[in-house]
Amino acid sequence: MPCVLIAAGLAFDLLTPPSFTGSPSFSAAPLVAAPLYTLWATALTGVLAVLAVFLLHLHHGTGWTAQGLTELATLVTVAGLALLINRVVRRSGERLASARGIAEAAQRAVLPKPAERVGGLQVSAWYEAAQADAFIGGDLYAVQETPYGVRLAVGDVRGKGLGAVEAVAVVLGAFREAAETEPTLEAVAQRLERALVREGARREGLDAVEGFTTCVLGEIPPEEGVLRLLNRGHPEPLLLYGDGELAVLAPAEPALPLGMGELGGRPGRVQQWAFPAGATLLLYTDGLTEARDGSGAFYDPADRLRGRILPGPQALLGAVSSDVRRHTGGAATDDMALLAVGRPGRRRPERSQAERRRPERRRTVPVVRRGDETL
Repeated sequence: MPCVLIAAGLAFDLLTPPSFTGSPSFSAAPLVAAPLYTLWATALTGVLAVLAVFLLHLHHGTGWTAQGLTELATLVTVAGLALLINRVVRRSGERLASARGIAEAAQRAVLPKPAERVGGLQVSAWYEAAQADAFIGGDLYAVQETPYGVRLAVGDVRGKGLGAVEAVAVVLGAFREAAETEPTLEAVAQRLERALVREGARREGLDAVEGFTTCVLGEIPPEEGVLRLLNRGHPEPLLLYGDGELAVLAPAEPALPLGMGELGGRPGRVQQWAFPAGATLLLYTDGLTEARDGSGAFYDPADRLRGRILPGPQALLGAVSSDVRRHTGGAATDDMALLAVGRPGRRRPERSQAERRRPERRRTVPVVRRGDETL
C-alpha cells in the first residue's frame, strides 16, 4: 500500500496541472507503513516520499518556492511521526506477545491439557474463554487416575474471564488432592466445599457472599463398566452410545452448587449408570447450552448429537466445537469447557507377526460315498 500511494501521487502530480498536487498520497505512505513495516522499511518509505516530492517540485520549477519548501517540511515531519508510531506499535506488540506467553503458561499450570489416555480410557478436552486474548476463564475441568479409578470434574465458578481464575485454581487444587485420598465422591465434594468457604472468607464485597461453583464430579472404576456422578447444580452430562443412542444423565434430586452449603440445601447423592464399551461421556459448562444464534435460540447439545455416531472423544469435541461456532457465528459470550471420556470398544486381538506369516491349515473333510449320493 505505501508503494501504491507513492506511485498514485506521482501519477496524479504529473498528469494534472501544476496547481494540483499529490501531497496527501505522499504524506499517507509513511503513516500506512508505520504499523505494518519494520523501522527501516518505514524510514525508507519516508525517504522515498520526500525524494518524490522534491523531484516533482524541481520538475515544475517550484523547488525553492515557499510552497515547495512548506510541502517538504510537512512531509519530513510526517515521516518523523511515522517512525515514532512504528516504535510505539512495535513495543506494544512485544508487550502483547509477552502477556500472551504468560497467559499460555498460566493455562498450562492451572488448567493443563489431559493426556489422551488416562486409566485405559480415551480423554479429550476443549476450552474457549469468552474474554478476548484470554486463554483461561471461569470454567474448569480435571481428570486423573486415582486408587479408586479415574475421577473427573467439570465446573463453572461464579463470574467469568480473568477475574475468576483465582477461584478456578482453588477448586482444581482441592480436587487434585481430594481425588487421591477421599474414598467417595461425597467426601471429595465436601473437601471442595471447605476450600471454597476458606477462599470466600478472605475476599471482600460480593465475592465473599456469592462465591460458588457449579460442578459435576465423576468416578469410573476400573473393569466395572459403570459410571458414578455427583451433580452440584451443573448442566446434565450426556452419554453417547456406539449405536448413536444418547442418554441425558440428569440427577435424581437437585443439589446446590459448591460453596453454598451454609444455606442448608441437600448435598446431592451419587448416581450410577452403565458405561459400556464404545460409549462416550460428554461433560460441559453452561457456555455451551447458553450459546445463541442470530434469532436468540439456545444451542441444544442433546438434540444436535442424538443419532450421530462419532469414533471417539476427540471426534466428538471437534464436531461439537465446530457446530456451536456455526450456531453462534463465532461470537462467544461466555467461557466454555468441554470434557469427553470414552471407553474403548472391544476389538478382536491382532495376530502376531509370526502367526500372520504362518499359512493356515486347511481342514480335511472325509468324503463318504453311498450308492449314487456323495456325503
